[in-house]
Amino acid sequence: MSAKKLIQQWKQQGQPLQVSAANSYIWRQGTGEPVVCMHGVPASGFLYRKVLPELAKRGFEGITLDLPGLGLADRPTNFDYSWSGLSAWYVKALDAAGIDRFHLVVHDIAGPIGFDLIRRLPERILSLTVLNTMVDVSTFHRPWTMEPFAWPVIGRLWLQSARTPLFYFLMKLQGMHNISHHEAAAYGQLLLGPDGGRAFQKIMSSFNRTKEFEHAIKASLAVRAFPAQIIWGMEDPALKSAQYAPPLMNALNLTSFQKVSGKHFLQEDSYCEIAEAIAIQASR
Repeated sequence: MSAKKLIQQWKQQGQPLQVSAANSYIWRQGTGEPVVCMHGVPASGFLYRKVLPELAKRGFEGITLDLPGLGLADRPTNFDYSWSGLSAWYVKALDAAGIDRFHLVVHDIAGPIGFDLIRRLPERILSLTVLNTMVDVSTFHRPWTMEPFAWPVIGRLWLQSARTPLFYFLMKLQGMHNISHHEAAAYGQLLLGPDGGRAFQKIMSSFNRTKEFEHAIKASLAVRAFPAQIIWGMEDPALKSAQYAPPLMNALNLTSFQKVSGKHFLQEDSYCEIAEAIAIQASR
C-alpha cells in the first residue's frame, strides 16, 4: 500500500477534533476506560496505529490525537509550541473530546509534555505508562539526527530528507526494526504536512529545558496518586536506557522498568507488550 493510501486509510479511521487555537484529528478504538497515547517527534498519532486495536482487544478505549504542528493537526504560525504550550493545548483537546479520567501513555517529548499535563490535572489521571523519554530536561541534548531540525537554515535542508530514501534509512537506524518504505514515507509526509515542516521546526526550537520547568514536572510526579510504569525499547540508540531510565525511576519512585524489543519507536515493534502492560497495570 502506498504512503498516500496509508495516510488516507489512517485519516478515515479518525475524526476531526475542534480545539481552540489549533484543530486536530483524534482516533478512538474500543470501549472501556480511556487510554490516551501521546506522541512525540518526528511522529504523530500514526505511531500508535498498532497499539490502539490491541488496547481495544483488552477492554479499553485506545485514543490518540495529533499535536499541533504535526500529522493532520493545524499548524498555526501564531502558537505556543513549547512543551508547556502544548500541554495547555492538550487540556483543551481532552475537554473538547469529552475525556474525563484516563490512563496516560507518553513517549519522546510527550514525556515532559505529559508530565506537565499531569501537573495541570492530576485528579484525572488513572495511571501512567512511560515509553523512552526524559525527565532531566535541563541537561537534555537532542540526538544528532534531531538537532539540525532546531536550526533555521540547516533545519530546512535536513527536513528535505523526509522526501528521500534517506528518511527510510534514518527511521530504520534510529526508530524501529520493522518498517516498509511506504510506511516510512507516510511518516515523512505526515511530518512535513502542508507547511513543509515549519511548525515542526518551531516545536524543535521551543523545548522547555529550564530548571524551573524540570522542577515543576518532577514535583507533579512526586505527589502522584496513581500507579506508574516505565517500558523501554532496549535498542534505542537515541535515548539509551542506561542514561535516561534511572532519572525517571527516581522521579516516579520506581525500582525497575520493563524491557522490550525495539528502538526509539518501540510502538512499532512491541505494540502487544505495551498494550498488555497497560492492561495489567490498570487491573491493579
